[in-house]
Order: sequence, then C-alpha cells, then structure tokens
Amino acid sequence: MTNDSPDLPEWALSIWETLGKPEVCEDVLTGPLLDRRAGMRRDDLVEVLLDARSLPKDAEEWVRGRLIGTNKMSVEILDTNGIYRYIARDVIVEVRLVAHLRPAYIDDNELLQFEREDQKRRTKIHEDVEKKTKGGDDDHLWG
Repeated sequence: MTNDSPDLPEWALSIWETLGKPEVCEDVLTGPLLDRRAGMRRDDLVEVLLDARSLPKDAEEWVRGRLIGTNKMSVEILDTNGIYRYIARDVIVEVRLVAHLRPAYIDDNELLQFEREDQKRRTKIHEDVEKKTKGGDDDHLWG
C-alpha cells in the first residue's frame, strides 16, 4: 500500500485523509517471533459488529471508525459520523481490522513518548493531591 492510494473502503479513506494520509502499516504474522507484529492498536480503522439483540429496532449493527482506546469494560471508537462512542464489550460480536494507522506498540516512538509524558503528568497530579491533603486532616486517626 502506498500513501497515495491505500486499498481501503470508502468510509475508511475519508478518515485516513482527515488524519493527513498517514502511512498504512501492515501486520507481520509470520517469521521469527520477535519480528511478528499483530493486534489492535490505537488509531486503527475498525468495523465492529454489535449483537442485534442489544440494539433498538432498525439500528445499524455495524460501527465503523477509528479505534480510540480500550479498557476492561468497553471499546472507544470515533465513528464515521464523528461521534465518540463507548461500546460495551458484552455486545460486541466481532471486530474487523481494516487498517493500522500506527506502527506496532513497541515500534511506535510517538506513542511511547506520549505515555512517558502522561505518566509524569499523572505522578505530578498524585503528588500535588498528597501535598494538599496532608496535614490537619489526620487528627481523627489513632495510632
């Protein structure tokens, strides 16, 4: 695939263009174990099939868009209409990877830098909270 015309569905092309036409990365599924790179990652273009029983009548069963994040309970997607959606894992039947727009986690220097900076920010917030809550409020504790 090239930056000029990756083989993507029409809905995915518009997202790809909006993101500045990044390089489309491919999974490496064979070869030495250390060289293999597969799995869902942030900014992937995905299609998610939802359990029809969990949807209102006549609702679309497929959600298409960019994977923003995941956690234990849900998958976060920015859909083709620009709506930020949290989808409960319990109602997901299938997830189809359409394209990776970022390299594999271990090779993604931008993401690793972001996570380092985010961790520093979170540590500072925790330290600030501890400083603000220390002193005076512990008078009720014994020991």
